[in-house]
Amino acid sequence: MSTNEHVDGARVLARAGWRIIPLLGLAYLVAFMDRANISFAAKTMNADLGFSATVYGIGGGVFFLSYALFEIPSNIILARVGARRWIARIMIMWGVIAAAMMFVRTPWQFYTMRFLLGLAEAGFFPGVIFYLSLWFPRAARGRAISRFYISGPLTRVVMGVVSIWLLNLNGVAGLTGWQWLFVGEGLPAVLVGVMVLVLLPERPEVVGWLNTSEKRWLTDQLARDAASAGHQHHTGHHLAALRQPIVLLLGLVGFLTGGAYYTFTLSEPQILAQATGWSAAHVGYAISLGGLAGAGGMLVTGWLSDRIGTRIPFLYASTALVMIAYMLFVVGGGRTTGLIGYTCFVAAWGSVTLSVWILCTDLVAPAQMAVGTAMVNTMSQIGAFVGPIMWGVAKDATGSFHLGFIGLAAAQAIALGFVAALARHAKKGVVAVPAG
Repeated sequence: MSTNEHVDGARVLARAGWRIIPLLGLAYLVAFMDRANISFAAKTMNADLGFSATVYGIGGGVFFLSYALFEIPSNIILARVGARRWIARIMIMWGVIAAAMMFVRTPWQFYTMRFLLGLAEAGFFPGVIFYLSLWFPRAARGRAISRFYISGPLTRVVMGVVSIWLLNLNGVAGLTGWQWLFVGEGLPAVLVGVMVLVLLPERPEVVGWLNTSEKRWLTDQLARDAASAGHQHHTGHHLAALRQPIVLLLGLVGFLTGGAYYTFTLSEPQILAQATGWSAAHVGYAISLGGLAGAGGMLVTGWLSDRIGTRIPFLYASTALVMIAYMLFVVGGGRTTGLIGYTCFVAAWGSVTLSVWILCTDLVAPAQMAVGTAMVNTMSQIGAFVGPIMWGVAKDATGSFHLGFIGLAAAQAIALGFVAALARHAKKGVVAVPAG
């Protein structure tokens, strides 16, 4: 009888999860906050600095342009130097730049700082997805990624409360509220970056908190997954991922759904205030509650998709529900319709992106994973660059968000077509996973 047969696999994965996921989740929380906090700063910052909706849209979107341009190079470097050092470098740099947003005075300074912030953060998210694929076998990966990914919606809980508090410091030490917002939410990333450098383990083979049998069991599970993926995909040079239909289809879904999502969130407080007539404080609390709903949706999707052993149905359903949310904003009809649309949005958006990323780790061969995840995220970030600019131009041209919401609903409808194509291609690869 082999030594591996005596290993409690669930215990090994639980131990790895507690060592890795909370730290990476904290890192993602501060990353998400630093890219999205301009939505809370927008009203007073735009008024103070004289920024139009178009200027704000360009500044909001240019972050995603630089992020997209440097995704693939960043992930190639991460694969070579190791996740611990590279993720720490990313976080420390973006924390300093995010805090320095407090010095912005002109549109070009705004564009430049947002571009530099995207450059600094490039590679963080796909790098983490790649890193988690080195630790968690496919049958447990949905739960692992969802537990990391819930930091995105949970950031909304934190940001909805903390941002209002920081904005209320307006005038303290001669700084405006939006300046306090940038510095107060930027510097924590530097501290978390140092924590990553000290605490994040590199690979299962080198940690001291798994014994030899446990390490062998985990590496055997990961090798079995790699062999399975290798039978279904060409496993040549890692840049071969750029030619894989699965990667391109996932990227197109990300371009449309991610672009629409970030366009919405960059104006979310303004949208909610307009739909409900609520004060800034009440809007902040609503966004916090929305974050809890999004986190719950992610956890359910991760758990169920592992348990059932399939991902595509969750991507279909959540993409359709987000489309319905945007359509409700198109229809309008007052506070009730707006709140129903918002509820649909916050409950489903996390399942869309989570399903895309779980599918990416299921279907892309390990040798191509670093570049494959970076390519999918690059295409998603290009969507997030284009969307806010078009949204801002439409708002300036029409004076309302109505035309912009028509565009968001159309993007989700087109995305559903690509999900159908993805489902057909996925049948040729590794779609079913061992039920967890």
